[in-house]
Amino acid sequence: MSERRGQAPALEISGLNVFYGASHALQGVDLRLDGGVLSVVGRNGMGKTTLCKAIMGLVPVSSGSITFAGQPLVGRPPTEIARMGIGYVPQGRRLWPSLTVDEHLKMTEARGGAWTVERVYSTFPRLAERKSNGGGQLSGGEQQMLAISRALLANPRLLVMDEPTEGLAPVIVDQIEEMLLRLAEEGDVEVLVIEQNIGVACAVAENVAVMVNGRINRRVPAAELAGDRDLQQRLLGVGRHAHDETPDDAARHAEDQGERTAPDAGAASQAAKTYISNPSTPTRWSRPLPVAQLERMARVSTVAARPATASGAQIEIRPLARPGENVVLVAGTLDTKGAELRHMRDVIRAAGLPVRMVDLSTTGGHSGAEVPAHQVAAFHPRGAAGVFTGDRGQSVAGMTLAFARWIARQQGIAGIVSAGGSGGTAIVAPAMRALPVGVPKLIVSTVASGEVSKYVGPADIMMMHSVADVQGLNAITEEVLGNAANAMIGMVTARRDAPPRRQGKPAVGLTMFGVTTPAVQQITAQLQNDYDCLVFHATGIGGQSMEKLVDSGKVIGVIDLTTTEICDMLVGGVFPATEDRFGAIIRTRMPYIGSVGALDMVNFAAPDTVPETFAGRTFYEHNPQITLMRTTAQENAEIGRWIGNRLNEMEGQVRFFLPEGGVSALDAPGQPFHDKAADAALFEALEATVRQTTTRQLIRVPQHINDPEFAAAIIAAFRSLHGGAPIRRRRASR
Repeated sequence: MSERRGQAPALEISGLNVFYGASHALQGVDLRLDGGVLSVVGRNGMGKTTLCKAIMGLVPVSSGSITFAGQPLVGRPPTEIARMGIGYVPQGRRLWPSLTVDEHLKMTEARGGAWTVERVYSTFPRLAERKSNGGGQLSGGEQQMLAISRALLANPRLLVMDEPTEGLAPVIVDQIEEMLLRLAEEGDVEVLVIEQNIGVACAVAENVAVMVNGRINRRVPAAELAGDRDLQQRLLGVGRHAHDETPDDAARHAEDQGERTAPDAGAASQAAKTYISNPSTPTRWSRPLPVAQLERMARVSTVAARPATASGAQIEIRPLARPGENVVLVAGTLDTKGAELRHMRDVIRAAGLPVRMVDLSTTGGHSGAEVPAHQVAAFHPRGAAGVFTGDRGQSVAGMTLAFARWIARQQGIAGIVSAGGSGGTAIVAPAMRALPVGVPKLIVSTVASGEVSKYVGPADIMMMHSVADVQGLNAITEEVLGNAANAMIGMVTARRDAPPRRQGKPAVGLTMFGVTTPAVQQITAQLQNDYDCLVFHATGIGGQSMEKLVDSGKVIGVIDLTTTEICDMLVGGVFPATEDRFGAIIRTRMPYIGSVGALDMVNFAAPDTVPETFAGRTFYEHNPQITLMRTTAQENAEIGRWIGNRLNEMEGQVRFFLPEGGVSALDAPGQPFHDKAADAALFEALEATVRQTTTRQLIRVPQHINDPEFAAAIIAAFRSLHGGAPIRRRRASR
């Protein structure tokens, strides 16, 4: 690897956004190549080819920066970028059929460089044998050799290679891999390799960047990726996965996916057929599929016509805010609440804050909003067809999903305010919950005076009762909406102008129930001098709130001692978790310490609310409003398997503790829920399900969960995963 100490990175990409019409192909890509070889891997449709084209100036960049050895590339034409010293090996080779191999090479050779035509022929002897043949007379492997050689003969300082081994015979793949290894050893050329072949990608580079849904999902050591089949399958496996959130519309662009959408002959203009030309990865020996088979495999979908500007041109999605700018969003259904939402927008704008209107209407009309409804709808998994269905209930559900996915991909949101009835509130609330804690969120709603937990969830959403219906401006609604707008102005301004927060103790999240209180108290007593211990009551929303802070980056670790919410979710109690329990840990790969606290009980309200199906079970009256039911061995086995499967998805360090002496204060000798057989079923199911590794461990402890020895084991594990006590900066003396 070449030494570049003290020099600018060979390639640095920051916040890169690229659009194809309404499809957001690259979504804030950050990538850095200091020197040597870096591989980028990802499934089809993830944006890899678009990334190459953006570097080479072949597609317009909406926002973000690309620098080559400190020199900006965005806005330069491809010819100038090539002259700066960047070579490009495009997907598909792009050779001249009528020129011979020798003519290709001599035409592109840059005199005086390390790479010459003679060196190419010695590197690829097959090209020397075919030097008089035209580009159209070469095999696929020979064409790829020629495409690579053509780029090298320009003697670039950076070589960008898009799928260099695609569709090649294994012997040719080996030859190209060997050439890339030599380039890395010699260090004369830095190389960015876009590759689907995991073996090649991991063999030629020390680090591999994984691209998912238009973003760099992570950068991992090549050796780690090569040895982790589960990680490969999750990120790069064939087919759609549960975590693959690429909208279908956004995935159908350019050459990243190999599908073509065409109007269906004889159908309405909104009907489209999607032909899958390569249902399996092609090779040089692949035979073309019969037309009849392609017709049978085609998908037919109906897409609503998109609103157009006065000139008839489609409106394109653009980044929400300029780099460094933060804007306030006023979001809602402008077709029914337009006057009210614009009133709030005008108050915020008059205060000097940048503001954007987001239309969430489901009628498909044009509203004049900066972010029109069809652009939000494009983020539905089925595109606009999933929103503009003609059925109000389906359309509201579709827009709710689309808006949550849209907002998750935006940057520069200073705050968000909305106004509406039950339907509008249901649309905006999930998107607000997706924003980090601390970003101001306010809903003026007709339902705000009732039960609002289903809207607020674990987020810091403020709800204001509209008093009168949100239906036109009048003496009441103008005042209420004005107060809401001014409240948003105050929150955004105060947050913007607040001095940088003094660095305090890092925060740790802990889960607790009454029956695990002694354990949590012992742990916090030992950690509170070094950490800000945030305790969450494990009542369903408690676990969600803690994981919301994990997603927002507000805590550096968790001690998830009390996972009882899983019981209520699987058995039917009143304090259930959601299916996303542990999801934040999985997404962030945060070190995780957990246990089976209070998995011996299901929670119900007053005794007369317990379903009749549980008659004859063991109950304990915690108080007149809360009744606890002991879990059975069968239920515990199911709970253990569910938790075990979630632990298997965690890629960070995992230490999950099993207290053999009992899992709660009621599960101890002489207590009403003491049942060693039920606990054993829980532990055995966990051990049978969890794939234990050096990073993912189940740890049996002979003591009870509330014993000092158990707390000591938890504290020791936590400090080992977090490097002991944290070092905090001292306040500067005045």
